[in-house]
Amino acid sequence: MRTYDVAPLFRSSVGFDRVFDLLTQAERPEASAAWPPYNIEKVAEDEYRITMAVAGFTPDEIELTQHDTALLISGHKKGQEGERQYLHRGIAARTFRQTFNLAEHVKVTGAALENGLLTVDLKREVPEALKPRRIAIGGTQAAVGQDNAPTQIEGEVNKAA
Repeated sequence: MRTYDVAPLFRSSVGFDRVFDLLTQAERPEASAAWPPYNIEKVAEDEYRITMAVAGFTPDEIELTQHDTALLISGHKKGQEGERQYLHRGIAARTFRQTFNLAEHVKVTGAALENGLLTVDLKREVPEALKPRRIAIGGTQAAVGQDNAPTQIEGEVNKAA
């Protein structure tokens, strides 16, 4: 695998810390990052779904936490290990912790656990103030307080006319 040194980019860039952190994290794959297996799919234009295989876990043993642009999914198996004697154990029941970096304005809209699969639905909701808007050139719509024309006050006669 090729490694790229992004250090020179730090000197000439401001405000791209998160992007550089993602690049440096991508260079160091973690052994535990592969478990539990998961899929990330695009469901619609601004909707996404994370599906994670968490066989053997119950809803109260899984915790989802979204903090700003990070989604943390963790699972911790509760006791009951001493009650069973396994001859072969193929279903992993170990604790896991998976972090997903989300884009700006992506929010979790729902989560469900069915047939050993945890599905987390995500949606990008950009506020109206941040959405691009079309500006007419030479349009007749003038914003209040933006034009340079003299204002007529009620009851006052225009003396220049």
